[in-house]
Amino acid sequence: MASQQVDIAIIGGGINGAGIARDAAGRGLSVYLCEQNDLASGTSSWSTKLIHGGLRYLEHYEFRLVREALIERERLWRLAPHIIWPLRFVLPAHRGLRPAWLLRLGLFLYDHLGGRKLLPATRTLNLFKDEVGVPLKPDAATGFEYSDCWVDDARLVVLNAMDARAHGAVIETSKKLIAAERYGSLWRLTIEDQHNKSIKTIEARALVNAAGPWVADILQRKVKSDMQSRVRLVQGSHIVLRRLYEHDRAYIFQNADGRIIFAIPYQKQFTLIGTTDRDYQGDPKDVHATEDEISYLIEAASEYFKAPIKRDDVVWSYSGVRPLYDDGASKAQEATRDYVLKFDAPEGQAPLLSVFGGKITTYRRLAEAVLEKLKSHFPFSASKAGWTAHEILPGGDFPQTGFQNLVDQMLADYPHFERAYLERLCRLYGTCARKILGSAQSLSDLGRHFGGTLTEREIDYLMREEWAQTADDILWRRTKLGLVLSASEREVLSSAMKSQRI
Repeated sequence: MASQQVDIAIIGGGINGAGIARDAAGRGLSVYLCEQNDLASGTSSWSTKLIHGGLRYLEHYEFRLVREALIERERLWRLAPHIIWPLRFVLPAHRGLRPAWLLRLGLFLYDHLGGRKLLPATRTLNLFKDEVGVPLKPDAATGFEYSDCWVDDARLVVLNAMDARAHGAVIETSKKLIAAERYGSLWRLTIEDQHNKSIKTIEARALVNAAGPWVADILQRKVKSDMQSRVRLVQGSHIVLRRLYEHDRAYIFQNADGRIIFAIPYQKQFTLIGTTDRDYQGDPKDVHATEDEISYLIEAASEYFKAPIKRDDVVWSYSGVRPLYDDGASKAQEATRDYVLKFDAPEGQAPLLSVFGGKITTYRRLAEAVLEKLKSHFPFSASKAGWTAHEILPGGDFPQTGFQNLVDQMLADYPHFERAYLERLCRLYGTCARKILGSAQSLSDLGRHFGGTLTEREIDYLMREEWAQTADDILWRRTKLGLVLSASEREVLSSAMKSQRI
């Protein structure tokens, strides 16, 4: 059986794997990435959807992590302004919890640690007078409003994978690593196609284990490495409700147990509330939001909102497992969110690098750190180091603050489409939306309609350009239209994709 040989093989199609593939391919290395399911189908699509420094990490003295993340905020916004944009957060000063002076001090550091340029600074609010106080119980007079950014997490993964492919990387989904063995200066990987169970072999000069929650499983069962795998699986769950308030700002609420939750505008019609932090035991593929977690989030949010939240208000919930590096913290919420890279490179043998932890916000810096670790094994040009900091991701080639101008131009070019529809396409695809619309003059020109303005033309694009294979890939990761399509519409789409009749 013939083998394909590459410089770097990457296991895992989450944000870290896709980011590493992009950086390595852009430096001229040959790259192969395999993902056993869909891109971003694990941890990377189940986040709180934030590009942020992590205000609460200041309490744990993680100043390096916070500074690095804060610097990345505006950088990532510039690279992908269609899927990343500024969001203002309101932090009420709750009596009996962290005092207002401490919150203001933390926010002062938050404003100044990361070289903030475009994002507005923190300001103090009178919650009795400002509109953001209207949905809240009159328990706190003072609040603080500060800046972070929103991100469509799964789309960020896909865009990195697309750009990696544009630079020559081979990205394959539904491909599972069965075994990996060292043969001197090469790794020999056995890869199984999850659909037809065919087997192929990949040879690589270096192996990167970016399998997220499965990082320890890869080490112990696939690679059979003696490397210590100190991974702590922490479950984070979220609930989605019908929109709780009218303004466009998010809330960050303190809880009596020392944890925090967010309430964030989501997909225009909804509010996202999360997250939980609890240690997780079991197979990460089986994770789901438990009734205890859902009740916790409802009760925590109800401490702040005037209108009580009921279980029936929850329209969707999701949960993911974060593969944090086990630093011995006593509580799940105290475990470090920083990334840790473990390097195994015996003399004369092919190197193995395993990725533990990390945040979506710092994925690009993590990828740079991985390439720095591997640089002695590859003769790539030092001039390409840091290239991902300025090269725009697919669809993001318009001014950082010019999203509405992009929508206006699309409306001028496609005057027979509704603005809301064009805005949805621009938010998902940026300038690549034109590849979907082509010369169409109405929705009827875009083929079969599956509900929620989802058309055959868009589905074809997602399958052809973005590795989508199933209805879930499209509805819950690529577009989030699963929230607005009915159960019967979702089933029709699933059946059509399975039969490839769309």
